[in-house]
Amino acid sequence: LLFIFPKIMSFLPGPHHQIFRNYLKLEAFVNNRVAQNRSSLDPAHPRDYIDCFLIKMEQEKNNPQSHFNSQTLSKTAVNLFFAGTETVSSTIRYGLLILLKHPDVEARLHKEIDEVIGPNRPPTMEDRVKMPYMDAVIHEIQRFADIVPMSVPHTVTRATTFRGYHLPKDLNIIPLLCTAHFDHTQFKDPEKFDPGHFLDKEGKFKKNDAFLAFSAGKRLCLGEGLALTELFIFLTSLLQRFSLSLDGPRDALDLSPESQGLGSLPRPYKLRLLPH
Repeated sequence: LLFIFPKIMSFLPGPHHQIFRNYLKLEAFVNNRVAQNRSSLDPAHPRDYIDCFLIKMEQEKNNPQSHFNSQTLSKTAVNLFFAGTETVSSTIRYGLLILLKHPDVEARLHKEIDEVIGPNRPPTMEDRVKMPYMDAVIHEIQRFADIVPMSVPHTVTRATTFRGYHLPKDLNIIPLLCTAHFDHTQFKDPEKFDPGHFLDKEGKFKKNDAFLAFSAGKRLCLGEGLALTELFIFLTSLLQRFSLSLDGPRDALDLSPESQGLGSLPRPYKLRLLPH
């Protein structure tokens, strides 16, 4: 409702106002970090995204049309941090719940980790291409959990006709990514968690054009590579060292989201980590 009716919601009391207060705190944190980076910047050795942006700002300081300015730096850094932190953490929480519900999937992941990495060294991104089942599980967690079912609001850049409907320029639209993730024509059994949705007959990882966890087109999520890296390293490292244990019957676990809307969150649960 906040995205659909922003002006109306701004006058109504409720917890949605905390979103803005949190955003301002995060913006202040990022601006402080930008100041630290600027004071110690070495253009020959950029350390992170902020350094690279500051260097580009200096290169285009005489271009009045440039989008590389302090305001854009602040907003993009906040958005990457804000969006990435919540979505990745929610995906991991949902993923662990799913693995508790499906011990056969967890057992197969342990087997692949033992064969490819072993117990003595940490996983690296080079291992990912050798671990098709882990890759498939991560993608299936993202599809099944559907953390951001409605994507984020977009704006029509020019008048467009879509399936008989006229969409005028500057119209705000919200694409429903969930319609693709649970499309029976694209996935064999979309209501069921099945890593096989991303595996071919030989057990190799296969892409699916209906997988839209990071949206699509020119507005594809900037954090896709980072998010997949985080999910792979975190889940692989965790399962390399531990097995997941549950107090109580697995049948009692409910995989349906606790809340739906702009984001889908898993229901509360407790797990124990046992040495693997």
